[in-house]
Amino acid sequence: MLDGARLTAYDVLDGVSSRAAYANLLLPQLLRERQLDERDAAFATQLAYGTLRAEGTLDAILTGLVSRPLAELDPRVLDLLRLGAYQLIDLRVPSHAAVDTTVDLTRAIVGAGASGLVNAVLRKVATGGDRAQWLATLDRTGDEGLALATNHPRWIVAAWRDALGGDAELEPALLADDAPPEVHLVARRVDRAELAVESGGDPGPWSAFAVRMHGGDPGRLPAVRSGAAAVQDEGSQLAALLLSRAPLDGPDGAWLDMCAGPGGKAGLLATVRPDGVRLTAADRAPHRAELVRHALAGADDVEVLAADSTAPPWAPGTFDRVLLDAPCTGLGALRRRPEVRWRRTPDDVAGLVDLQTALLDSALTSVRVGGVVAYVTCSPHSAETVAVVDAVAGRDDVEVLPVAPLFPEVPDMARGDYGQLWPHRHGTDAMFMALLRRTG
Repeated sequence: MLDGARLTAYDVLDGVSSRAAYANLLLPQLLRERQLDERDAAFATQLAYGTLRAEGTLDAILTGLVSRPLAELDPRVLDLLRLGAYQLIDLRVPSHAAVDTTVDLTRAIVGAGASGLVNAVLRKVATGGDRAQWLATLDRTGDEGLALATNHPRWIVAAWRDALGGDAELEPALLADDAPPEVHLVARRVDRAELAVESGGDPGPWSAFAVRMHGGDPGRLPAVRSGAAAVQDEGSQLAALLLSRAPLDGPDGAWLDMCAGPGGKAGLLATVRPDGVRLTAADRAPHRAELVRHALAGADDVEVLAADSTAPPWAPGTFDRVLLDAPCTGLGALRRRPEVRWRRTPDDVAGLVDLQTALLDSALTSVRVGGVVAYVTCSPHSAETVAVVDAVAGRDDVEVLPVAPLFPEVPDMARGDYGQLWPHRHGTDAMFMALLRRTG
């Protein structure tokens, strides 16, 4: 009989590699379907997420042990080799258990012929020792060595150094991407203290609406099932709260969330807006707009549009406050989406900058003179954060408002006049925030 936890982990790896699935969406689905007990579910999660994070390091090890390029292997065999190697070098599972169970999986999934290759290669991995010993054997230095030690591609190592302004926090920031994240909840229509008791969690340190869980399935909580609470990273909550905290002169009756899907930030904005404020939430994709409608169910004076915000249906200057949660690489959420670090490339960053720039121009057109635009991304990469905002900050009709003074309770978030959260500093996703006022 095949090991249920290991089979589930393999199925996640296969879904990611063969169907471009997202592990954080596929794994919960498989765990519900297969009804693994708590121990096996935790082990499957550790195996799947850990193997995905460590892909680059595992491949560097396997490259020297397989007689042909890894790209020429059956993708299923490569996923199985990674799964077995991860157990050996990072979890220190006894070699007989890691090798034998992976060989059994290979025989059942691929066939007997492939099981011999997997057996031979994993025994070589086991002979080489744990991660520290393998890193010494690989003997890579500089950024390449740091990339292997922290499970990142080299280009992200360089990007994080640039965003952090040097090497002082570089390794802790990279290692924080590898730590299993807590589940964060947002209390929308329920008292936060009650949500903390119901979930067994603690109030978040930064957002007045956040609760940090310490384990368990948030989908089983009555408050989450009813929509009174939802899963939302505390950094994303702060990004939404930035819009509401921005100083504003003149009327304050119309707010816009430009790229609102799937609706988390819009849901919080609906909660914190003053009486009389009408909230419009738009998303280009109709199915994402439908998710926003679900998130805003029960809220009064809201409008949800399936609309392209680069060519919006509303008139210029319609809104007093605009939130632009711009489409981005998602590199700020590597803890929650471990495969993204290997799926994204530098070309993806360049390809998104034009869209981000167009959306920011549209946001500044959509807000009235004297109104404010909050530009946020779930990425610290300078090209899609500082560079995008700097490009408009010099305009005569734009004023940059400092972000950090609006969050005196959050330490070490200033990135010049902008705001930057980090997993290793704040225990949140690496959210970037900028605040602009239209002056003319």
